Amino acid sequence: MKQVLQNLKNGETILAEVPIPAASEGHVLIATRRTLVSAGTERMLVEFGKSGLIGKARLQPDKVRMVLDKTRTDGLLPTLEAVRSKLDQPLPLGYCNVGTVLEVGSNVQGFKPGDRVVSNGSHAEVVSVPSNLCAPIPDGVSDDEAAFTVLGAIALQGVRLVGPTLGEAVVVTGLGLVGLITVQILRANGCRVLGIDLDSDKLEIARRFGAETVDVSKGEDPVRTGIAFSRGRGVDAVILTASTKSSEPVSQSAQMCRKRGRIVQVGVTGLELSRADFYDKELTFQVSCSYGPGRYDPEYEGGGKDYPIGFVRWTELRNFEAVLDLLKDGKLDISPLISRHYSIKEAKAAYQQLSDNKSVLGIILKYPERKADERGRIISRPGLQPVSSSQQASPHVSFIGAGNYAGRILIPAFKKAGANLSTVATMGGVSGSHYGSKHGFMRVTTDASLLIEEEGVSAVVIATRHDTHATYVCSCLKAGKHVFVEKPLALTEKEVDAIEASYRAANQQAYEAGEACKGTLIMVGFNRRFSPLVQKMKDLLMGINEPKSFIMTVNAGAIPPDHWTQDSKVGGGRIIGEACHFVDLLRFLASSPIEGYQVTYMGKASGARVRGDKASFTLRFADGSFGTVHYLANGHKSFPKERLEVFCGERVLQLDNFRKLTGYGWPGFHRMKLWRQDKGQISCAAAFVGALREGKPAPIPFEELLEVSRVTIDIAREH
Repeated sequence: MKQVLQNLKNGETILAEVPIPAASEGHVLIATRRTLVSAGTERMLVEFGKSGLIGKARLQPDKVRMVLDKTRTDGLLPTLEAVRSKLDQPLPLGYCNVGTVLEVGSNVQGFKPGDRVVSNGSHAEVVSVPSNLCAPIPDGVSDDEAAFTVLGAIALQGVRLVGPTLGEAVVVTGLGLVGLITVQILRANGCRVLGIDLDSDKLEIARRFGAETVDVSKGEDPVRTGIAFSRGRGVDAVILTASTKSSEPVSQSAQMCRKRGRIVQVGVTGLELSRADFYDKELTFQVSCSYGPGRYDPEYEGGGKDYPIGFVRWTELRNFEAVLDLLKDGKLDISPLISRHYSIKEAKAAYQQLSDNKSVLGIILKYPERKADERGRIISRPGLQPVSSSQQASPHVSFIGAGNYAGRILIPAFKKAGANLSTVATMGGVSGSHYGSKHGFMRVTTDASLLIEEEGVSAVVIATRHDTHATYVCSCLKAGKHVFVEKPLALTEKEVDAIEASYRAANQQAYEAGEACKGTLIMVGFNRRFSPLVQKMKDLLMGINEPKSFIMTVNAGAIPPDHWTQDSKVGGGRIIGEACHFVDLLRFLASSPIEGYQVTYMGKASGARVRGDKASFTLRFADGSFGTVHYLANGHKSFPKERLEVFCGERVLQLDNFRKLTGYGWPGFHRMKLWRQDKGQISCAAAFVGALREGKPAPIPFEELLEVSRVTIDIAREH
């Protein structure tokens, strides 16, 4: 199918060929009929993409600070690569979609195939959208009209926050699509409305909707006009729907408001507020969040959990419904807001029009009729070069998951190791299509089951969210595929047991023949042990025949409490999700089984919203060694992320952030320093691919994978 993407690196609009997404749990699969290009938001994204690195930095100073912090800790080259990789990822455009339901995922009620619906789906021929972001379209509302529903919900939420009453005087600053819809909603609510803009055509449309206007381009004074409009009392409220870097609209709003007036920001403006403007009048200022309550709440949007209507009357979905009712009743007129129609094949021309004509309002993209087609979920890429003779012995590898880490680190690492890249599977198809094209995969799909059963593929790399790892590992082992799974191996003891059983079953014949290396291999991406500096530490420590003491300090950095990695059911929490790396690292350097552990988590306190990412645990090894891991998410980003110190035989080794290794008291060794940080990702992938190519055992013994996984799960359970 075709989908519109934005290249953030250079601002190019891409009409890409992407596999059809799957109707996953809680989602509705929709064949698109119309989408609306948001002139404000999407023009801003295009302009951001076309700006250079300096221009991008000026627009996002908070990101610049993050880059500087990363440069201090990881070095310049890794930071530049991370920034370029982020900008290289295409961004799906669009969020105003009208279409027909093709399929309904599990746990979805109220929809069936053939229903006409609106959603916040992107500009794509088929979209998969959470059910709480879909609303049925009433009879009598055309596709073109319905395409304005989501933008209408943005306008409606701004009006709800202002809370206008019948007869109030309200100003709307910025008469783009959202502003002109806001004018109509306010008029339907019985308000007197004053519209402010500098585009005479948009001001004329506002007058048609019953508003009085201020033409800034002709030198008309918004403040004086606003006060006169309010009969000298000051306006009751201002809704800012403009897009500008200037703080002047906010200042003008405060000056024209009456005492205890209300100001709501819906658009994007400068926010250098003057205390004097707000203090005397006790004004209220509020920023509106998109479509309404529920927006960006993973439980509401992804989990399908509604808010009780008795406590939250208007959610984003109920705002969609309210806008559709206004359209049905003729209270919203969108005909003057449509500037042009284009077919999806003409999407590039549509965005060129958006860039060239600042006065353009609504651009509607039209789509051909489409039915569900399973074949559309896999795309073969013809014209690739045949495998060379030097690569014939290399394993064919497929990927499930192509997120930021997989696309930036794992896929290039496997490609560099000589693996033949076969198929990449992702849920939505966009990242898979991007990285599939970039790295030369033979096929792209949104159906992982097709990939697992694919003939001729010897290994599968699993790089999905943590709660899917165990299921995919077991499925791959059952299909006879070698497995490389990004950490963690599993989230629960039960899942580890299931993987062990699947592994034993897959390798029964090899074990009985005493040829374990010829069986099905499994590998976890514990890359730290493959770092060249860690390998040097291992060599040095092999000569010490006495117990060792390890101190691992991890400045993990804070992650928001609502991030998926903090969810015990999805990400497993950060001990299972990331600290497993350091359990494996110490197990590797100690060269001895883990006999026990002790753990202390940060105590309960009002200031500690998350305690599971601030812990100290000590591992006891069978040879008498011990290692303490301080895993702390409450440090500063400018401090190095990882430091390891080893005390043994009256000697000390100190590893700093995988860039420098220093020895104290080591005969013949003082220091080893790398030009750039190396956490072992490339060597880790190369070791796995090499084992497959040469018929060797897995680089990490399976028993160690089980041991590390079970110990880490037990440590996390103590929280």
